[in-house]
Amino acid sequence: MKYLLYILLSIPAISFSQEKIEGVISEKNEKNEPVGLSGANVFWVNASIGTMTDLNGAFSIPYKKEYNQLVISYIGYKTDTISVNSNKRIKHILNSKDELDEVVIKTKKKASTRSYLSSQNVINVSSSELLKAACCNLSESFETNPSIDVNFADALTGTREIKMLGLTSPYILIATENIPSIRGASQVYGMSFIPGTWVESIQITKGAGSVVNGFESIAGQINAELQKPSRDNQLFLNVYGNLNGRLELNTHLNTKINDKWDTGLYLHSDLRNQQFDKNKDTFLDMPLQQQINLMNRWQYTNNEKGFVGFLNIRFLNDEKQTGQIDFEPNRDQLTTNYWGSEIDTQRIEGSAKFGYVNPEIPYQSIGVQASYSNHVQQSYFGLNIYDITHDSFFATAMFNSIIGDSRNKFKTGISATYDDYNELVNTNIYRRSENSFGAFFEYSYDNLGDLNLTAGLRIDTSNLLGTFLTPRVHARYTPWEDSAFRISAGRGKRSANIFAENQKMFASSRQINILDSNGGIYGLDPEIAWNYGISFSQKFNVFGKKSEITFDYYRTDFVNQIVVDWENPREVNFYNLKGKSFANSFQAELNMNILEGFDFRTAYKYYNVKTAYTSGNLDKPLTPKHRVFANFSYETLRKENGAQWKFDTTFNWLGEQRLSSTYGNPIEYKLPETTPTLATLNAQVTKVFSTAFEVYLGGENLTNEKQDNPILNSENPFEPTFDTTFVYGPIFGVSFYAGLRYKLN
Repeated sequence: MKYLLYILLSIPAISFSQEKIEGVISEKNEKNEPVGLSGANVFWVNASIGTMTDLNGAFSIPYKKEYNQLVISYIGYKTDTISVNSNKRIKHILNSKDELDEVVIKTKKKASTRSYLSSQNVINVSSSELLKAACCNLSESFETNPSIDVNFADALTGTREIKMLGLTSPYILIATENIPSIRGASQVYGMSFIPGTWVESIQITKGAGSVVNGFESIAGQINAELQKPSRDNQLFLNVYGNLNGRLELNTHLNTKINDKWDTGLYLHSDLRNQQFDKNKDTFLDMPLQQQINLMNRWQYTNNEKGFVGFLNIRFLNDEKQTGQIDFEPNRDQLTTNYWGSEIDTQRIEGSAKFGYVNPEIPYQSIGVQASYSNHVQQSYFGLNIYDITHDSFFATAMFNSIIGDSRNKFKTGISATYDDYNELVNTNIYRRSENSFGAFFEYSYDNLGDLNLTAGLRIDTSNLLGTFLTPRVHARYTPWEDSAFRISAGRGKRSANIFAENQKMFASSRQINILDSNGGIYGLDPEIAWNYGISFSQKFNVFGKKSEITFDYYRTDFVNQIVVDWENPREVNFYNLKGKSFANSFQAELNMNILEGFDFRTAYKYYNVKTAYTSGNLDKPLTPKHRVFANFSYETLRKENGAQWKFDTTFNWLGEQRLSSTYGNPIEYKLPETTPTLATLNAQVTKVFSTAFEVYLGGENLTNEKQDNPILNSENPFEPTFDTTFVYGPIFGVSFYAGLRYKLN
């Protein structure tokens, strides 16, 4: 530790002359106006010193008198070399490689893009992509993205479950502004607690992520960037309603206090108070629900001195009621009169971020993050009780700099987590406190051309997981023009919160058993897995229109996994893996700009996910081997006042899925071994009247797919064969919605 401290204190001495050049690199938009180009390479000839432009196309690079030729490059654009004789500000426009002297190429920023420069396989999703569907919360934000699978978790709560690479969300590190946020007690419902309008952008990273973000990630990472008060609208209003009886209101109020401070007040309210039982099984198709979600966000910016900071304070109250139509909580709670459930959640959280970039040495920066949350859920499902209180603290500090020149960069820092759990499962109390402290170092090499790689290592010590290493490596190589070939490998380790992550089991008559008792977490061992990936992307033109094709393959091998065994229809069993468990994922994706304003995206996915159960080596239940995705979007040309039309359609086809065994049930409650295939279609039309006002109308599940008898033995909910967990498709059928958005800058 002393040696590490010595290195950190010595690094500031590695610097260039304080003289520097600043500038902006731009491209031309459809109106032939310059627009900042993010991610362009800027470097000196024969000096091995370079940088990249930020989101606005701005850059800053060290300068000496002997530096006189500056190279500017970006994939798909002509590389330019300009002569520099002084440190005057530079403004330069890059031209497309396909651009002719007589023709102006019209382009628009894509709502969803894949990075061709990062060593990691990252998909960037902008707020424009989120507006293409009824994106009411983060769990519903992936309907138009083929990299994430979305399905209903059970037949009662309407909760959306997401998967990546064939694995469920507990194996995905889900963060808000790089602070882990959906974990522990919030694992099942937490994504529905982040309103979609609060999200500025989403970064989806496939495979092993960065060691900077912790050791828990296995399948990948999802990071949601929230709206910034300094860039968000002064007033934003979104009103939404659907024919399921769901009403939502989102309001953003942002104020500039002075030249350094901005603040925003964000309010989300959700109400569903109408009862629906379209399949006549006496159970609500969707829960009755009300939610209040309030966030106050502060932003401090001092560009002259290189400081930026954020402070968030948030309060949530969410109440759900589901069960039989005639269930009355005050009368029937925890009785056999009628089957019912209530899930009440209160959450308070606060987070702070602080960053400093040395104005004289732009490659050096310091960042500090900290967050605290208190999550309280009180719930019952029929005669089952599940309450959980989770207090969580997270903090990290990081230092960025270079080694020798800007081709060699590194990040290093420390992080700490603390989690205190108090759970009531019927009559059993489970308490545990888990804490960890770690240090990490990540080295990145970028030759500002065809090769970059990132190698990271962290060491953590935990009171329950022990002391362990987490290695991760990513590499990107461009074998020819407009291509990217990537490989990655990494290790992940996590504690499985078996009750919080599998709450749907309480909405059944299954007996819950923990078969191992020697480990430190519910008597079980921690989960450990290795993830390996390979990916290739290629841009190309079809009749002068931009297109892109991507192939990727990932494999996850579990060293240990907490097996959730549903193969006995009267039980759900938890035990340590005794055999092999793996997940293979292959995806082929094609993106095409067919006509001006008309984009097409399609993907095929194949999953092979197997686990060693006590009854044999079986496919993971409710995981289709084959999936087909297609998205069509069209936008008319935007008029001077901002008016235009937008059309969006998304198609999903799911192949057969294995159902867990119902062999021990009476014949009338036995299910087939596999599900039928199903196809869904969503569509939305948006009329933008001006830059300030727009309305939208859409439909979900327009094919009217409905799963037959999603609740097993719904007529006798207190008998041993009652089960709501066999859900593989939509329950409600077709649904229409409408809404409006108003913005005041």
